[in-house]
Amino acid sequence: MTSATDLKLATIAGKRIEYRTIGALDSQRPVLVFLHEGLGCTALWRDFPDRLCELTNCTGLIYSRLGYGGSDACDLPRPLDYMEREASDMLPVILEHFNIKRPLLVGHSDGASISLIYAGLSDVAKPEAVIVMAPHVFCEDISVDGIKTAKQAYEQRDLKEKLEKFHGINTECAFRGWNDAWLDPAFKNWNIESFLPSVNMPLLAIQGREDSYGTLAQIDAIEAAVSGPFEKLILDDCGHNPWQEKAEDVLSYAAEFISDIGVRTAD
Repeated sequence: MTSATDLKLATIAGKRIEYRTIGALDSQRPVLVFLHEGLGCTALWRDFPDRLCELTNCTGLIYSRLGYGGSDACDLPRPLDYMEREASDMLPVILEHFNIKRPLLVGHSDGASISLIYAGLSDVAKPEAVIVMAPHVFCEDISVDGIKTAKQAYEQRDLKEKLEKFHGINTECAFRGWNDAWLDPAFKNWNIESFLPSVNMPLLAIQGREDSYGTLAQIDAIEAAVSGPFEKLILDDCGHNPWQEKAEDVLSYAAEFISDIGVRTAD
């Protein structure tokens, strides 16, 4: 598990961003960039990034978005296009700060959506490849129902206490920024499918069949729209967190995917 001593702070675009790196980042080589879920942060990835970097001989960057972990807080309420803004405004600045010219994005849930948006932009350094787990490209009723359930767990059970261990004073910011946006009635119109035709690099989409936040319609929409090589891994007996629930399967398949697309990781 990540220890507090592994976490560092960098000032980027005038804000403190919590991060950690795996290995010595090299602008000439691919770097796995991990983008967390709507309630995640750097530490909540635990050792999954380390294991994937080891299997692929890649270095890695994990960071907490504003309002999460030890990063600076964000303004609330979050705008309903907060994922688009993260992809177009913040992620390019973070990659530039760390001199990452060959990113390989690994995103989960909200982080997966941000990865897809970024990969579909025309004015950024295109990723070597993209791996998305439990991605959303439009809002489904099951997503809203799952997020309502999370709100009950936060307000009436122990979810807040669990999150406080990782987000500290950012806990309320992290939860409300995510939960309130998704439960806004206008968010039912949120859709990022317009970015997908410009996603022309290799893409691996991973989802559990028992995901309580989205159906396989998300994966089908991505497969139908992207213009680059596409692979998918659909996991039985798996919910919203494939990298935790089916870690060995995800690590093995993701490592093989990276190897097969010929990403040059070393001389």
